[in-house]
Amino acid sequence: MITILAVAASPEGFGEALARHPSIEIVTATGPEDAVEKLARNRRIDAVLLLGDDAAAAAAAIREEDPAAPPLYAPSRAGTIPGVRPLPDESPEALAEAVGRLLEA
Repeated sequence: MITILAVAASPEGFGEALARHPSIEIVTATGPEDAVEKLARNRRIDAVLLLGDDAAAAAAAIREEDPAAPPLYAPSRAGTIPGVRPLPDESPEALAEAVGRLLEA
């Protein structure tokens, strides 16, 4: 099981969209502060998927709080963010699947 923290202003629907993927579990956060809190409480998170306009702020908050945080990913439309691995611009569901494939490899 791969656990991905999806950080977005409105991450609703990720769980339902990925229910058909039994090897991926999505935990959601609604912004940088929520993401830092969820990472602190849940050490089984394998990766963080940054979505939305606050991707850079979320990445900075996560790295500041926990430099050894799981790998961070964002679609390339978020721009270049230090310490964040870019993914193709796709739907949130496709992005989560791509992160899952990268972690399985």
